[in-house]
Amino acid sequence: MRAPQDKDVYAGALLAAVGSAFAWGATSYTVGTSARMGPGYIPLVLGVLLAVLGLIIAVLGARRDPALRQVMGPWAWKPLFFIVAGNLLFGVLLGGLPSMGWPAMGFMVAIYGVTVVAGMAGERFSLKESLFLATVLAVGCYLAFVLLLNLQFAVWPAFGAG
Repeated sequence: MRAPQDKDVYAGALLAAVGSAFAWGATSYTVGTSARMGPGYIPLVLGVLLAVLGLIIAVLGARRDPALRQVMGPWAWKPLFFIVAGNLLFGVLLGGLPSMGWPAMGFMVAIYGVTVVAGMAGERFSLKESLFLATVLAVGCYLAFVLLLNLQFAVWPAFGAG
């Protein structure tokens, strides 16, 4: 018997896999009880809920009438590549790669990098629009994370810092 080709089956399976991974990862922390929650309690509960929801979606998709199934289309490789590359670039620019001698470029440069690279995932790309969006995001993130929340991380490149 051939497996049903339905978007919900694949989406549900992906949700179940991600939820299971989070639940499994949460077991390395102290879980605690409902009355005294440990740091692993919420990730464990949310991971289990996501996995159960994913299984429900997958089963409902598999039981759907074959005439109503939504067939999976081809993979969108370009958006997948640029979104993943943008996130990896954000991490590299924010923290650097000490093993390769690349310094951390800071939060602002990382925001510009991820915005420009992720903007290339769309059907049309405008550098001017991406830079404008990056500027708005950088100002908003600086206000929210640095000024309001007082998070301590490198905001600018540390080339001139002692």
